[in-house]
Amino acid sequence: MAAPQQQKLKVNGPVAVTANRLSDGVVVWRTAAGGWSTDLADAAVVTTAPEAIALLESASVRHTDAVGAYVAPVVVVEDGTVRPGNLRERIRVAGPTFTLPGALGADLPAA
Repeated sequence: MAAPQQQKLKVNGPVAVTANRLSDGVVVWRTAAGGWSTDLADAAVVTTAPEAIALLESASVRHTDAVGAYVAPVVVVEDGTVRPGNLRERIRVAGPTFTLPGALGADLPAA
């Protein structure tokens, strides 16, 4: 994988940096304060390639909290709410699109 500063990044609208938390794999978003949040509403949203690269570089410094950081499109609606900008991110935010093994039988009485 190329270092963030070596990547050619094209930004067409608002974006945020996302990754997966190392401890449990949960989707996290880079905040303006330099931390990680599981809430997309807390994400630092930028609109230019240099801003996105800087955010991505700051996210890639330490791999002890989150891994696999990348720039993802987001949509900022009229009321300021931030939403995922594509199908991949909608799935990552909402969770699996299928029932996980063991989830169906969780409510069944023991045999």
